[in-house]
Amino acid sequence: MRGETTPLSAMGWLRLTYRAILLVIGLIVCVPLHYIWRVFAYGSPIPMYFLRYAAWASGARVEVVGTHLKRDVFYVANHMSWLDILSMAGACGTAFVAKAELAEVPLVGWLASLNRTVFVKREHRMGVAEQINALKEALSDNWAVTVFPEGTTTDGQSLLPFKTSMLSVLEPPPPGVMVQPVLLDYGEVAEEIGWIGNETGLNNAKRVLSRRGTFKLRLNFLEPFSPEDYRGRKKIGAEARRRIEEALLETLGKPLRDFRHTVDPIRYEAPEEAQRIAEAQGEKPVEKAE
Repeated sequence: MRGETTPLSAMGWLRLTYRAILLVIGLIVCVPLHYIWRVFAYGSPIPMYFLRYAAWASGARVEVVGTHLKRDVFYVANHMSWLDILSMAGACGTAFVAKAELAEVPLVGWLASLNRTVFVKREHRMGVAEQINALKEALSDNWAVTVFPEGTTTDGQSLLPFKTSMLSVLEPPPPGVMVQPVLLDYGEVAEEIGWIGNETGLNNAKRVLSRRGTFKLRLNFLEPFSPEDYRGRKKIGAEARRRIEEALLETLGKPLRDFRHTVDPIRYEAPEEAQRIAEAQGEKPVEKAE
């Protein structure tokens, strides 16, 4: 959380290397297949299969709970890790909304574009209409789009306020489109897997890929609802958050706690007591946002 580099044992490096090789093999097999498929048909399922395999190779054993809608759906989910993207896309082929900076990351940006990721600039206020149009195209093209309205990754014990700007695509909602809240549950390893504080993405990936054994990741697809019944993005976001919070409370079996990391890009300030604990551990305000 303090941004320190995690030291690895010899076995840790061995596990990291093994999983990295598995991911490279997956790329070598799936990328040519994707482009061959595209010669004959527009919609390629290969990115979905690769991301499902990548989640498995990274140690996640994904379990789908509930029934997810297969088309004309806007998934709204909590967010803890880059593994969320692999597991969600691998389970249902959804596209995502991601920050524009991700498009510039070598390999990762390219892979995200294969899955029709919509890249947005949160600070680009004049371009909101253009981004909303891109979301509408992705929804009609990919049938499903996922947003993480917390705006950053958390620890599985907290749930931040939802930023609803990207839900403007539902004002008014496209005909027949439903909203389905999703709770991502990493169980006992949530705080270990979570990418929080000042940790770099590279160090988090190194930690996750080098850890011993596997872990269960439950994708809890909650009851969908029609955005027609909750007019306006703020009401839609509030209803989705209410359902996710209710499911998270039931899963944890205890009250949620305040997220103790101030995250400047989404203008979230940790409550005073939580901030005091973070400062006592030498942590600083977080500069990243998903």
